[in-house]
Amino acid sequence: MAADLRVGHGFDVHRFKRGRKLILGGVEIPYALGLAGHSDADVVLHALINALLGALGKGDIGSHFPDTDPRYKGISSALLLEQVLKMVKQGKFRLVNGDITVIAEKPRLAPFAKKIRVKLAGLLKLPRQRINLKAVTTEGLGWIGQGKGMAATAVVLLAKTRRRR
Repeated sequence: MAADLRVGHGFDVHRFKRGRKLILGGVEIPYALGLAGHSDADVVLHALINALLGALGKGDIGSHFPDTDPRYKGISSALLLEQVLKMVKQGKFRLVNGDITVIAEKPRLAPFAKKIRVKLAGLLKLPRQRINLKAVTTEGLGWIGQGKGMAATAVVLLAKTRRRR
């Protein structure tokens, strides 16, 4: 039944900053720059969190984990995702699949894609084939193309959990 399904779309963007680790999908990527943000600034997990919250009709990451709250200073986005997954379960939904796109000129993410997918599958407690990750460039256009930062989008499908009889 269509009412038992929910689609959510998420987006996140951060500029690069020296002196920070680059964390994507919970994986540290070796690179000279990290992403600026109140938390670890993981654009992959932030987009995924926004997609999950959107599917639940529960606002966005900033409304649940504001950057004005010192509790979230430097926090791992994996911990934020864990809290959102509890909300999914409390709403009697389960994640069916997720599709994530990272938009960045550099670094090249192809060498890390499998490791990120494995990490995401573990965080989401899903088979790896239900999580897709891809990376695209802007072909040198705009501030992302100039290497000033990166963005990510995510789409998720939630389904109502079935009652046990």
